[in-house]
Amino acid sequence: MTRRLIISLAALSAWLAPAAQAQTAPQGPITTEAAKAEGKAFGREQAGAAQSAATARPDADRIPNFSSAPAEARYFDDPARMERDAASQANANTGYRTMRDSMERRARFTPEDLDAVVARSGQISADPLAFTSGMSVSGSQGRCVPLPPGSGTGARYMATCNVGYTASEETRSCAIPLNVAVETQTRYIYWCSEFGSGFEEDCTRFHAASCERTRFIEGPCLQWGDFGPPRFCAEPGNPISVMSCPASVTGGELQNIVATRNVTTSRDESRCAGLVADASCREAIETCTDSDPVTRIIDGVAVTQPCWAWERQFTCAQFVEAQDCQTLETTPGCALVGEECLSGEPCRTWERVYDCPVPDQPGSPNQFICDGDVYCIDGSCETIEREANDEFKDAVVALNAMDQARRELDPDTLTLFKGTRNTCSSKVFGVLNCCKGKGFPLIPGIQLLVSLGCSREEMLLHERDAKGLCAYVGTYCSDSFLGVCLTKKKAYCCFESKLSRILQEQGRRQLNKPWGKPKTEQCRGFTLDEFSRLDLSQMDFSEVYAEFTEAARLPDELTAASDLQQKIEDYYARASN
Repeated sequence: MTRRLIISLAALSAWLAPAAQAQTAPQGPITTEAAKAEGKAFGREQAGAAQSAATARPDADRIPNFSSAPAEARYFDDPARMERDAASQANANTGYRTMRDSMERRARFTPEDLDAVVARSGQISADPLAFTSGMSVSGSQGRCVPLPPGSGTGARYMATCNVGYTASEETRSCAIPLNVAVETQTRYIYWCSEFGSGFEEDCTRFHAASCERTRFIEGPCLQWGDFGPPRFCAEPGNPISVMSCPASVTGGELQNIVATRNVTTSRDESRCAGLVADASCREAIETCTDSDPVTRIIDGVAVTQPCWAWERQFTCAQFVEAQDCQTLETTPGCALVGEECLSGEPCRTWERVYDCPVPDQPGSPNQFICDGDVYCIDGSCETIEREANDEFKDAVVALNAMDQARRELDPDTLTLFKGTRNTCSSKVFGVLNCCKGKGFPLIPGIQLLVSLGCSREEMLLHERDAKGLCAYVGTYCSDSFLGVCLTKKKAYCCFESKLSRILQEQGRRQLNKPWGKPKTEQCRGFTLDEFSRLDLSQMDFSEVYAEFTEAARLPDELTAASDLQQKIEDYYARASN
């Protein structure tokens, strides 16, 4: 029965497909006499085959794939070629891949787990009679004695710490005065005509001498009208350009010499040059520090400016080496699995990720060792070894997973075990950490943490993660300065149950479907095709065994399958309309 329950979840894709499955006709019971007869016939058949093989004359032609010059003969002159050929074909060889897969999936135990097993074995070795009481020849049931409780748990969590630099910010400032200069200049005034006609000379020579046109004046009237008062100019001459030149122009007819006073203003930013060139500083704000009065007398000239001086402030960083990984480095069972940069180039902050066991969780005490029994019938005795049945927990998990699939199947998208995205923020190298979650006890007094800076959503995530409902996706930097990450965000995918989380975590590894980038991962569920390709027999459900031991809570297998089938039929019915 338990075997069928385990297979039920592994074959869930068959229930999720609307196609009908062929039925196998049941077979009747096999009698003892029939089994003995079948065994004797098989033995005679094998004995005959062995005798024939032993007496037959050796014949090279009977050897499959044998020839007088086998291909392997090329290795005689070049033995090293065998190693090269084997290396080139290793990845494509089924046996090699099987061996590599076995090594990668092989269970690994921490030194702490091994020490716990040795300690328990020591207790049994010290007093073996406390756990075994011999065999009973009367056929009575043997006695079962509980084993010493073990330590440790199947639950693990991802813990993070930081290494790199901290950036202590300080404000620096510099003054920017307004320089005002009043200069007296002598200007030479000439008249000219742009058209080169009339009584004035052409303006070409004055343009060549860098003269400036200051204004136009009307040209002389060439023809007056005499049709009655008032008198009017019937033919005006070309306008005259008044040119102001910095020096006298040879050949020009000088009209006047005037002295002018020019005002020039410029901001003196020399005092800020060092801060501007410093790559660790960034400009924050600039304010006016001298604006009253706006009009001032400079060398006898009234000069009006809205601001006469400014102060520019810069935010500058001081880099100091820091790290907070001492605790995780010394925690038994924690293993470093990766290190990622939290900010851009140049990177000055890294996050280290450790895979750690959940502490302070005692193992299941419900483990027993039982006596063997001796049963005798008609003078023939057989020893019945009572072995612990470890299939029940797998069957219970299979049923609960099926019931979970029934509840979580999305009828609109036909996906299973969809999660919700949650994030929490924390200051890098900061004291307050709202993202500890699993592996750390729930802190009483949520109001206190909220008042210190943690949001209610982060506290809810902390509680759900501590209960084993959330899978850690990764971390990304949400605020950085000059390559130093100041604030980081951890991204999680949280699920309806701990079983859903385990199926997502271990299923993604089987499908080679890792979590997406922490900043964009949306915690989508498995499609029916993806779920059908999962091998649940390779998954470790030890973390949830203890939660599924009450038979009264087990879901009905047929009811769960029927509900799933109905949801799929409804989906295709909606799609066809």
